Amino acid sequence: MLSRDIRESIVVFAQKRRSEITRRFRSGVNPAQRMTFTNSSTLAGEICDTLVSPMRILVVEDDDKIASFVVNGLKQSGFAVDRAKDGEQALDFGLSISYDAAVLDLMLPRLDGLTVLRQLRQKKVSLPVLILSARAGVDDRVLGLQSGGDDYLTKPFAFSELLARVQALIRRATHSAEPSHLSVADLKMDLFTRDVVRAGQKIELQSREFALLELLLRNAGRPVTKTMILEHIWDFSFDPQTNVVDVLVHRLRSKVDRGFAQKLIHTIRGVGYVVRSN
Repeated sequence: MLSRDIRESIVVFAQKRRSEITRRFRSGVNPAQRMTFTNSSTLAGEICDTLVSPMRILVVEDDDKIASFVVNGLKQSGFAVDRAKDGEQALDFGLSISYDAAVLDLMLPRLDGLTVLRQLRQKKVSLPVLILSARAGVDDRVLGLQSGGDDYLTKPFAFSELLARVQALIRRATHSAEPSHLSVADLKMDLFTRDVVRAGQKIELQSREFALLELLLRNAGRPVTKTMILEHIWDFSFDPQTNVVDVLVHRLRSKVDRGFAQKLIHTIRGVGYVVRSN
């Protein structure tokens, strides 16, 4: 378990980091460039020189089937996702971790969704929240929005609509447009169609291979650590001692670099991996 001081340092850094990313979006500066904050803490000094990771979403849903559907869909769409199974856990996550958006059910054990939402707003947490609920009445929707929700989607729902609403919430919160393409050298990725092409040749990738390549391309020229890859593609609780990252990188490298004289995915010993053209 992390000590209270370390957890507080991480939370403070995450809040500063999110503010800096938003400022860079508004000013037109590439948010993937190096960001440095002044902090006397040793831990903060280690983590402040960091990368810009893909967007992280909090999904609050007690129904395992619905949660799995939403979480897997968001991960396949390139997001890092955490799930809370009850209202107390949701409130704890929302107050301690900086998220880009949340999908919130209302009928939750321990603490209902509206109470979670109101307490987050009382604590000045500006997290964009999409309410996802079976309560479809006009009064329910109005109450949800008046309690601090930013959007409201009723069950049953189409994932494509949920994804579009989450993306719209993030665009409004950051006042920016999400890039539609990423590229390095002759490697190009279309984030909308999810097509990956190198030198005119289409590359077929599985969902985790695509997510890893997207993470590397968003941080092109800068090392991405194994811990960051685990956090983005799996979750916080995944065992960092396993070799799943190495296996995934090997699979991706065999598809992206094999048969090409110019190698784009490089290993930085003791650090992680980087995509670069030289």
